[in-house]
Amino acid sequence: MKKLIVSLIALSMLPSTAWATNLPDLGESSRRYLSDVQERELARTIMRDIFSSPLLLNDPEIETYLNNLGARLTSESSRAGSSFSFFVVRDPSINAFALPGGNIGVHTGLIQAAENESELAGVLAHEIAHVTQEHLSRMIAAQDQSYLPTLAAIAVAILAARSNANVGSAAIATAQAMSLQNQLNFTREHEREADRVGLETLTGAGFDPGGLSSFFNRLQRANRLYDTNAPDYLRTHPLNSQRIADMDARIDKLPYRQVKDSIDFHLVRARLSANEGLSEDAVRRFDDQVREKKALYEAASRYGLAVALSRQAKYAEAENEVARALKLARSPMLLSLQAELDAKAGKTSLALERYRQGMERYPQHKPLQYGYADSLILMQRAKEAAEFVSTKTAAWPDDARFWKLLARAEAALNHKLASHRAEAESLAVTGNLPAALEQINIGLKAGDGNFYELSAAEARRREWQAAIAAESDKK
Repeated sequence: MKKLIVSLIALSMLPSTAWATNLPDLGESSRRYLSDVQERELARTIMRDIFSSPLLLNDPEIETYLNNLGARLTSESSRAGSSFSFFVVRDPSINAFALPGGNIGVHTGLIQAAENESELAGVLAHEIAHVTQEHLSRMIAAQDQSYLPTLAAIAVAILAARSNANVGSAAIATAQAMSLQNQLNFTREHEREADRVGLETLTGAGFDPGGLSSFFNRLQRANRLYDTNAPDYLRTHPLNSQRIADMDARIDKLPYRQVKDSIDFHLVRARLSANEGLSEDAVRRFDDQVREKKALYEAASRYGLAVALSRQAKYAEAENEVARALKLARSPMLLSLQAELDAKAGKTSLALERYRQGMERYPQHKPLQYGYADSLILMQRAKEAAEFVSTKTAAWPDDARFWKLLARAEAALNHKLASHRAEAESLAVTGNLPAALEQINIGLKAGDGNFYELSAAEARRREWQAAIAAESDKK
């Protein structure tokens, strides 16, 4: 299993060198080495490492935006209704990547490099297509299992290159001693199919179909100018003139569509910029934008200025900027920041009320719900918080943040089993089953739960023990 995991990572990142006219009809053979159960296990194991990485950007607002954008796209994909999850990697390089289980990573550099929302949506649609077309399974099905150790070595080399470029390059050169031509050719086929399917998804979701093409064309021009330091996306998703020409030909047959960016797209980009570098530099940059009206969206500039001022604990000034932004635009992100600033300033009651009002207007915006529950706990209204968050964990059982909040609320109520059970669930969501098992054991030893709670906790313990044992047997 371990070899299979790193092999799949390698397959999603390798470059390619040749074209094929049509993809082979693999049928059921696409599941030859990767069953549904295997895919879930792979997803859990890979995401466990990602969740523990310092490169993962833990920002609920940006994550919520990407998942909302992704949901709009996946609703138009060939696997509409399937589970997809989008996460953000703190990395200035322009890149995105698909992993087993519908997990899609997006670098912060890609979000900032996109000149409009259709470009960002186009890249996400391309990555979604890699998942819906089962490209990872196809590549595994096309190879003999004896070949997996070499792919595993390349995966390890690529991961090593993230921390030490010189060591990584040497390792990759060694790992590539065996021929990879078959895999590389097949990857080109995947890219071409992802272009076609991604374009259909992008158009169906109401975005400008030219977004994907304009982004790829700009990257290709950058590659010609700086061929010794090509954007990462070109290394993991190789382009050539024929691929771009095919895409442009398809777009030419579609009706022209002018699509306006959402305000949240600009707020997310401002949020990323405001949290970069020194806070004083960020304040100066956004203050300059606001005063000289250098940005197209003044509301986004004021939002960015508010985020930067918050980093300096200048909450009153920051709230003034948010209030001005709210006169220019409507967004749950603005309301969430306004409430967050009140909470940081110690005005917890006002923050709670702002969160409540925000949830009434935007009932599906999770950051408002996180803030509301946190404020209840801070105000020592843990019982209300536990009741509120319990409804959320029932609705979104794969949301680790809600489980963490429930653990805090139950701990404040001195409900030991319930608190450790919730903490265990948050760890299980992030793929860390051994740590989840440890937490559930601590809770069961406390023995303060009722019959139903003890039975439910025992059932979860047995489930996790079985999963850990099964994973160990396959290594």
